[in-house]
Amino acid sequence: MSINIIESYLKNVNDTLSKVSVDKIDAAITLIQNAYLSKQTIFIIGNGGSAATSSHLAEDLSKGCACDGKPSLKALSLTDNTPLLTALSNDYCYEDVFKKQLEIFYQPKDMLIAISASGNSKNIVRAVDYVKGNYGTVIGLTGFKGGYLYEKSDVALHVPFDDFGIVEDLHLMISHIVTESMKHFIKKL
Repeated sequence: MSINIIESYLKNVNDTLSKVSVDKIDAAITLIQNAYLSKQTIFIIGNGGSAATSSHLAEDLSKGCACDGKPSLKALSLTDNTPLLTALSNDYCYEDVFKKQLEIFYQPKDMLIAISASGNSKNIVRAVDYVKGNYGTVIGLTGFKGGYLYEKSDVALHVPFDDFGIVEDLHLMISHIVTESMKHFIKKL
């Protein structure tokens, strides 16, 4: 029985992966390269499993892309400061937990990478609106139908599947592709 589940899951991953746009990934990488050259900060957000991907991607971009003698890419996950997250959630509301952090740290023209399978989480939506209203760029990693995040992103990296596990697996794979590309880009400068 478990062999059938394994085979079905792997088939769904492979079939869905073939539908992810390589051109959109390349466009997102170009935006991140421009952010690096302009010394902009990349803020990354997500909820649940996407929060873990947010932390992972921030570490990979800032540390994993580091090259001796070259500046590091400035990438921060807004999911990682637990005291600030809980204070903002308590004093305001969870829907503003990322927006309020952006109000503190964001500079015009910085970048936001928002990760949301549904694309409709209220705290993601409010953060996207804040960045778009302050001359920023948004890269969205979405799943399911893409939702609001898909519509509002400058580049939407969409995983067209209706299962959180497969969407999150492919978001992490896309994150590793972006990191690998950035590492080579920085090394060649």
